[in-house]
Amino acid sequence: MAEVENSKDLISVLWSGADILRSKMDANEYKDYLLGIVFYKYLSDSFLIKVYDLLYDAKPETLKEALDAYREALEDESAEELKTQLKSECHYVIEPELTYTYFADSARNNSFNREQLQKAFNNIEQSDPLFADLFTDIDLYSNRLGTGDQKQSDTISSLIKEIDKADLLNTDTDVLGNAYEYLIGQFASETGKKAGEFYTPQAVSKILTRIAIAGQETKKGLSVYDPCMGSGSLLLNAKKYAAEPEYIRYYGQELMTSTYNLARMNMFLHGIAPENQKLRNGDTLDEDWPVGEETDFDMVLMNPPYSAKWSAAAGFLQDERFSDYGVLAPKSKADYAFLLHGLYHLKSSGTMAIVLPHGVLFRGAAEGKIREKLLRAGNIYAVIGLPANLFYNTSIPTCIIVLKKHRAGRDVLFIDASKKFEKGKKQNTMTDEHIDEIIDLYMNRETVDKESYLAGFEDIENNDFNLNIPRYVDNFEKEEEVDLNALLADMRKTDEELEKTQQDFLSLLRELTSTDESIMASLNDLIRKIEG
Repeated sequence: MAEVENSKDLISVLWSGADILRSKMDANEYKDYLLGIVFYKYLSDSFLIKVYDLLYDAKPETLKEALDAYREALEDESAEELKTQLKSECHYVIEPELTYTYFADSARNNSFNREQLQKAFNNIEQSDPLFADLFTDIDLYSNRLGTGDQKQSDTISSLIKEIDKADLLNTDTDVLGNAYEYLIGQFASETGKKAGEFYTPQAVSKILTRIAIAGQETKKGLSVYDPCMGSGSLLLNAKKYAAEPEYIRYYGQELMTSTYNLARMNMFLHGIAPENQKLRNGDTLDEDWPVGEETDFDMVLMNPPYSAKWSAAAGFLQDERFSDYGVLAPKSKADYAFLLHGLYHLKSSGTMAIVLPHGVLFRGAAEGKIREKLLRAGNIYAVIGLPANLFYNTSIPTCIIVLKKHRAGRDVLFIDASKKFEKGKKQNTMTDEHIDEIIDLYMNRETVDKESYLAGFEDIENNDFNLNIPRYVDNFEKEEEVDLNALLADMRKTDEELEKTQQDFLSLLRELTSTDESIMASLNDLIRKIEG
């Protein structure tokens, strides 16, 4: 309970920072400032706590105490040894005058220098390849912050003071990580369509993760891959369901540089050790990755951009990811290109779960040929239809396709979850109860009237390899038969009540009098009209 309260307090403090920037720029821009500066505070506070721990084998009462101890230690002859140890354990070193604690104190004393903050960002980026170009989306000299140097500096100073109210010293990584995830979700809500670049709604994320990890929860050293990772929330969800989360290895790729940076920050704020995260800024389809290291994974999770364009160049027919299928996904719709990429990187014993538009279930031509080949090989394990309007970037209904690399059977489980939602103002939502119902249907793998259908290969073949869910799951609700006699009786009763009400109204009107002849004339006209 305390953790929940701490999380709420932290969220409210962090989110208040957005108020400083909201009037100056849109959410897609100010998220970079807020999340970036929160992350720097995390790095700085973690560093000072580590310093104090190395010096005194204890936790400091305040960050100011830790900063004073750090300054004192740097005057000692063993200062270089301390810095070497800090660099080894933290992957970076922050000088006292570049700590967030120092900046916050300067901001309160009206002596904040944003050139020093820029220097601090640069030092972190240059300290280790892990942090390369991490803060490039934060322009401390942008006119969006205000007109002129002073206003721009004042805006950043105000933001630093506000975020300094967040007590990261006494906040564990789970609470901090959850707060960061909440902020990302809030930005997704405010940015609308652009949110699709970096955010998968938590309900969908939970379903994908629980499906992909099923049967692998106790595996030590679980490997997770998301080739379109966005902010990394899909990857990080694996932590919640794994028995030994500290051993999970995370692999992710993201095309958008700003979103890639967000994912890197998200990883650290969730306490993921550097050696357990392999993230890359690149185009998943144009250049295969990973190569030359671990290349297949226990879990593959994907929420790729729907029906995106790609080159579909003829050379890809020789690419091992696509060569077995004889055709390529069309240029105008890369859905199956993403799917085949993910399947290629799936372990024989693993599970893949991908979100795609319903068109992939029934479109013909090249997509139809790929789908048939997947079905003949038994790769498609389940198809789950989701409710419409769950995502910020599209209102169209989507589906989850679950894939296995090698299995004995070729049956496919169809689940219609299109009605499992709660109506929202902007987006529909799915409750934990809805999610549990879907997972139960998936795990039980049997036909349930109006909810699921376990289709044999012959069923699918007879449907020309069309996987459109209504072909297999009939969710039509028969309307109740109308009792005409009862309906007529109700209508007669209603007519009688209306007639009585009208007569009562006329009686009231007839009792009205006035000395004004024009009023009386109008009143009598009204009475005549009502009487017919």
